[in-house]
Amino acid sequence: MTEWLGLLALTSAHGGQFENLIGWIHVFMLILFVAWTAFFLYAIVRFRQSRNPVADYRGVTSNRSVYSEIGVAVIEAVLLVGFAIPLWAARVEEQPPESEALVVQVTGEQFAWNIHYPGPDRVFGRTDIALLDLQSNPLGLDRSDPAAMDDVTTVNQLYLPVNQPVIVRLRSKEVIHSFGVPEFRVKQDAVPGFTIPIWFIPTVTTAEMRTRTGNPEFQYEIACAQLCGLGYARMCGFVIVQSGEEFQKWMEEAVAEQAAAADDPFR
Repeated sequence: MTEWLGLLALTSAHGGQFENLIGWIHVFMLILFVAWTAFFLYAIVRFRQSRNPVADYRGVTSNRSVYSEIGVAVIEAVLLVGFAIPLWAARVEEQPPESEALVVQVTGEQFAWNIHYPGPDRVFGRTDIALLDLQSNPLGLDRSDPAAMDDVTTVNQLYLPVNQPVIVRLRSKEVIHSFGVPEFRVKQDAVPGFTIPIWFIPTVTTAEMRTRTGNPEFQYEIACAQLCGLGYARMCGFVIVQSGEEFQKWMEEAVAEQAAAADDPFR
């Protein structure tokens, strides 16, 4: 279905459900298009001037138009109640336990994505606006907090393990941003003052996608889908999906690197 819908490659566990909904919407749209086009052509012929030289002020008395409107309403209700609401409820109410998932905080700002991992202890360290520095500490992470000592932060680069549930807690510093990765079939606004969770399971590593596409430079792109200022076009992040072993190795190296940086008196 991905191909004939013109979508990017599907690389998440839940994406097929969204494609199914999109497919049915297109089927119903096609039926409505054909039906309304046929009715339009019928009306042109049936009510042409040569056949009706004098206006008929009584008009059409048939109830067929009412029936067609009821049919359209029924189809819309089926799409909403039968497809959209259950799919939305599953994404909201069936979030995996945090003990079984990788939890990441993603904070949007003009014009970057700030990524915050809790580290091996799975506890996010304290942040303080007084410690905020756009160059060295864009999240205001307090490294004196014991929980923050193993935390890992990156800018515009999100590393994820394949085939593991991922919970992304979305935040924003100042205006509304929108976190979207088309291949994962996820998109969610990041709203100032709120922490909004989304979850998904990536199923194809970046290395596999580079082989499939024949593009050695392929990367999953985090696109901001909300106009957020003059630098909106520059607000682009990337996702690297790795095997579980590769991700664990990256995390260990990142923890060690940031611990060394924290101990560096010249930083």
